[in-house]
Amino acid sequence: MPVNVEFGTISSDPMSKQNRLASQSSPYLLQHADNPVNWYPWGDEALELARKGDKPILLSVGYSACHWCHVMAHESFEDAETAELMNKLFVNIKVDREERPDIDRIYQTAHQLITQRPGGWPLTMFIDPTDQRPFFGGTYFPDEARHGMPSFKELLSRVALFYEEKRDDVKAQGQQIADIFGQLEPVTERNATLDDGPILAARQKIAQSFDREYGGIGTAPKFPHPAMMDRLLRHWRATAHSAEPDVEALFMVSLTLARMAEGGLYDQLGGGFSRYCVDGQWQIPHFEKMLYDNGPLLALYAEASLATGEALFKRVANETADWILADMLAPAGGFYSTRDADSEGVEGLFYVWTPEEIRELLPDEQYTVLAAYFGLDAPANFEDKWHLTVRDTAQAIANRTNRTEDEVVDLIDKARATLLERRSTRIAPDRDEKQLTSWNALAIRGLAISGKALQRPELIDAAERAAEFVRDNLLIDGRLYASFKDGSARFPAYLDDHAYLIDAILELLQARWNSDLLQFAVALAELLLEHFYDANDGGFYFTADDHEKLMHRPKSLADDATPSGNGVAAFALQRLGFMLGETRYLDAAENTLRAAWKAMEEYPHGHVSLITALDDYLHHPETIIIRGAADEIAKWHADAVRLYAPKRMVFAIPRDADSLPGALAERTADEAQTIAYRCVGTSCSLPMTSWDALAAELSEA
Repeated sequence: MPVNVEFGTISSDPMSKQNRLASQSSPYLLQHADNPVNWYPWGDEALELARKGDKPILLSVGYSACHWCHVMAHESFEDAETAELMNKLFVNIKVDREERPDIDRIYQTAHQLITQRPGGWPLTMFIDPTDQRPFFGGTYFPDEARHGMPSFKELLSRVALFYEEKRDDVKAQGQQIADIFGQLEPVTERNATLDDGPILAARQKIAQSFDREYGGIGTAPKFPHPAMMDRLLRHWRATAHSAEPDVEALFMVSLTLARMAEGGLYDQLGGGFSRYCVDGQWQIPHFEKMLYDNGPLLALYAEASLATGEALFKRVANETADWILADMLAPAGGFYSTRDADSEGVEGLFYVWTPEEIRELLPDEQYTVLAAYFGLDAPANFEDKWHLTVRDTAQAIANRTNRTEDEVVDLIDKARATLLERRSTRIAPDRDEKQLTSWNALAIRGLAISGKALQRPELIDAAERAAEFVRDNLLIDGRLYASFKDGSARFPAYLDDHAYLIDAILELLQARWNSDLLQFAVALAELLLEHFYDANDGGFYFTADDHEKLMHRPKSLADDATPSGNGVAAFALQRLGFMLGETRYLDAAENTLRAAWKAMEEYPHGHVSLITALDDYLHHPETIIIRGAADEIAKWHADAVRLYAPKRMVFAIPRDADSLPGALAERTADEAQTIAYRCVGTSCSLPMTSWDALAAELSEA
């Protein structure tokens, strides 16, 4: 018979009712430390208790900014009657999916196999304690039966009874899931001819799902998909000088970026983007702001501003960078994770207005213009209030009010600043202040790219400090860690942490040379090959070879909310390999593409990160190395990066930089001159000693 589980106390105070989550650093887990549920963090204590007591595990996965996680917590986990049932029937484990993406990834996949529906958060899974295999699951369950779902309490009783009486069925289902997991692993196409097929197919598949009225992919709910937009922008650039440039690809990117920037996904006052919109017109978001969205979107808008010259894209890139530095920057140099959707227990409350509030704050001239711009004279769009979205153009308002467009923009900007100042006095949504290595890498990359594109050295400064923060605080005894909170690094790092960091550092080195950070990137590449790479079949596992043993060790290929770790690893290792002349990196990238070839062929638009790496494999990137005195190489560098050229890397390395690894050691300059080296893949031209000579090589006329 199952044993009773004693209520876990942390405090020496016998009256304390905090559970075992009180000792954790995750803000999400700490949100549940006062629940009457006897929560455990994932670990040996809970797993062993479940095995010895023969109790099924109730695994609940979420994150601090998740609105429906809060709803389920309030309805069920804070309810004494529900908690009593949970404590009686299960060993209850809480997981922060941002700290433990390894666990989340496994059980999200299992959820899809069991329910034949997409997963999400909160994730609720019931697990056999003997082998960690799930036998039932879902996402949010209500406290009362509705919408065709049973109440959570009813579900708990049914699942516990099923586990007790149908043990053979539990075992059979667990084995079936384990068998399917084994079939999901990629099969390396060693003899396949890697060609442009998936690149062209991805372009067409994205177009088939494209919303030609509002931009973006699909209908509601609508996500920004920065990796897909980046792929389209790269595709346009690759055809720009051909007989038939793909202007349709550029149109899809431009329309999407404009509609997102004008809509409610974008914070019209403070900058930065929410996670997604619940409608297809980009009007109303779930209001949580995630660092992992804003880093890639910052890079995308900055590069699109270079590609198109569009002032809107430049403004949004500047404002998003400003928001990251103002709201997400930790004192030590890293970046926090998220801003919650809720404040004072209400979703979106921090962001919405009434016309009366705004009218009291603004002079009539500003209010009249702002009301037209944001549609304050139109019906409310969010629970009887107004979430600010652009409803009219500055030019149209100027025409109606006998003003110039610049005058209207100036009035709008002054009004926006006033509203932002007032909003800052409201109770802000909670901020999750753990600093995740992978998400910091996405922010570093975005700041490095935008700092260079927007000519803002302070953004490059922030990116450099963040990279040094990660190196100094999350690389311990030669191994990388995934999360930093309260002065401590936790959890062995995953594939994404290593791959994203290498990619980010390569972008940062193009914005400003730093020999120490190059050494960090090389160390990360070596860790990837030693602990994550599958030398037999190609590709990279999500966890290291000495990671905690879970029910499955995935080798994930597809992009999801963040880019594919395998795709970014192949892309970054390939570029680092060309830069240093290191064939081991090039071989690992090629073998990863071969492992992913079937997936790219069958579902190209789901693997765009890998397809961008494939593009570099087939059409090698260009590497420009400029050596000489600092002031002179800065001039050459500035001219060389003026245009959007995603297949060109430009590194300005001071003459006195020494101990450079690999092929870089051969790219030298004497005291008398500045010199440039240009390579395409592994093929290099003669050194050039004048800017005119280099400019001629860079010209695509």
